[in-house]
Amino acid sequence: MSVVRGVKEKVHLPIYDSLTVDPESQLKDAEPTGTLKFFVDVQNKTKLETNLQSAGLLPHYNTFEARALRVVISDLPPQFPSDSTGTLDGVGVTMQDPNNPNNEIPVKVDAATGQPSAAGGAVAVTASIEFGLDSIVGFLQDAQDSNDGTTEISVLEDGVDLGAAGLNAGVTVDAEAVDKAGGTITLTVGDLQDMLDEIPADEQPIDEQVSGGDGTGTLVNKLIYNTVTTLYVGEKTMIQMPTWFFPSGAGAYSESATFASHGEPNPLATFRFAEPIFIDKQQNFRVEIDVPDKDVLDELQRIYGPMFIWVVLDGYMTRDVQ
Repeated sequence: MSVVRGVKEKVHLPIYDSLTVDPESQLKDAEPTGTLKFFVDVQNKTKLETNLQSAGLLPHYNTFEARALRVVISDLPPQFPSDSTGTLDGVGVTMQDPNNPNNEIPVKVDAATGQPSAAGGAVAVTASIEFGLDSIVGFLQDAQDSNDGTTEISVLEDGVDLGAAGLNAGVTVDAEAVDKAGGTITLTVGDLQDMLDEIPADEQPIDEQVSGGDGTGTLVNKLIYNTVTTLYVGEKTMIQMPTWFFPSGAGAYSESATFASHGEPNPLATFRFAEPIFIDKQQNFRVEIDVPDKDVLDELQRIYGPMFIWVVLDGYMTRDVQ
């Protein structure tokens, strides 16, 4: 479609760009430095991530009148990798005492057959456990949410290897038979935390992503209260403030469920410039979110995705009529 010379139109067309942390990846994989950059790299991004075609430049010879700046942080449950593992050895396998339903007793098996047995020569079953980070965090959250700080693990769970204690370590145990007999493994918060501590420190998730409840909400708080957002136009600082100054004016909200949102989900509940900021044709611009404190940066870089951080410049685009 050809351009009508000398005729312009002014449309309400916000521009946005995002930093994306993929599932099972960490923030440091998406941005290894202490500065999160927006409108700088727009290549190989989807329409969900950006609506710019060129880094730091408006399309063609358009101009833009920025009226508001928003920072939107997604509230999505993290996904952890399974290749980072933690181990626990010599864990007892127990079952309900048939004579006292309130008691748990060790599961014993016949040393020759590996089948559950109550005979005098039966040996106690133990488990060696190797779980990926995804399983460790899942079971740890279950234990944290329980009344007694424990969680039950099936003996058939992937990563569980049954054996016998002491001198009988070479006994082959029939795991399916032990499961049918009611054998389970009880792990405490401390057990699972020990497994988590075996994973390299820089691969361990941030505490807010391990904790249940409103952990996501506190993660959003940690991001907005420990970072500084700056808008540059033509290498000139147009505004610089802590990120809490730029509410999202967007996001999920429900009175019956918990969602974390940086501000009320209302387009009017956001920061608006006292005077519009003009971005001229072919003029470079960008937004940077800095993490000034190194200790906080080390924590934030351990955040696992999926996560999006969008920066939105809301305003009016002046462009050629076609």
